[in-house]
Amino acid sequence: MRVLTALAAILALSAILPGQAARADDDKLAAILAERSAEDRARDDFRHPAETLAFFRVEPGMAVAEALPGGGWYTRILSPYLAPGGTLYGVSYVDRMWPMFGFGDDWVKERLAATKNFAKQARGYTGDDLSTAGFTFGTVPPQAQGSVDRVLMVRALHNLARFEDEAGTLSQALSAVRAMLKPDGLVGVVQHRVPESASGADGSRGYLKQSAVIERFEQAGFELVASSEINANPDDQPGEKDIVWRLPPSYAGSGDDPNQRAAMDAIGESDRMTLLFRRAASDGDWQPVK
Repeated sequence: MRVLTALAAILALSAILPGQAARADDDKLAAILAERSAEDRARDDFRHPAETLAFFRVEPGMAVAEALPGGGWYTRILSPYLAPGGTLYGVSYVDRMWPMFGFGDDWVKERLAATKNFAKQARGYTGDDLSTAGFTFGTVPPQAQGSVDRVLMVRALHNLARFEDEAGTLSQALSAVRAMLKPDGLVGVVQHRVPESASGADGSRGYLKQSAVIERFEQAGFELVASSEINANPDDQPGEKDIVWRLPPSYAGSGDDPNQRAAMDAIGESDRMTLLFRRAASDGDWQPVK
């Protein structure tokens, strides 16, 4: 009887602990989000970082690869959240891709330098122990192969897709993602979304169709785990020639026109799909996600 009572107590405790850990993680993330700059926090109503990271099942201490970290909006959240003991990789375009954007040589040099400086930048956002490295989809280092819990591709797919036909950029990126993932790892995607009826959705306007993204991942050996509308914005109804950068925070095309900027503010940031993928069950070393 005493053995059964003790066993029952252990089982009850084990059932409580996961919930307690989750609440502790939630509190940690809430504190990080609250401590950011006002400029960063102003984007939260459209980007829903707490809900998005929860949907992607990101937890402190994990190894996470952030695709195309850009200005560092998510890096400033992930660095302190994963630390201490976690790993954050910044994965950028292959070097040959930067000149394809058509900007000057100085701009290209700056972007190449940003990849090399990612480790220093990411560690600057946290005072805790964090392993970091910056590399490209074409130069994944040995320590990152088969070791990553989550790959986050947040507003990153459109530029990879727009150069796929001429440079195979999306195919190379998804191949690198597969190489980085642990057998039970997951890929989180947030991407500007255009209606399924739209034309010209190759990424050059910043938008992609959700069905096309899912199909492309399936072709690359992934399967869809779940989708969410947490980053949806039904007010964003782009016309056939509208670019995503017309909206905040870019305001491309608005110039100093306060009326145009007000019209874009009324829409807000883009409508976005939020998708979660895992490696397909046909993979020999694939393991089910718990």
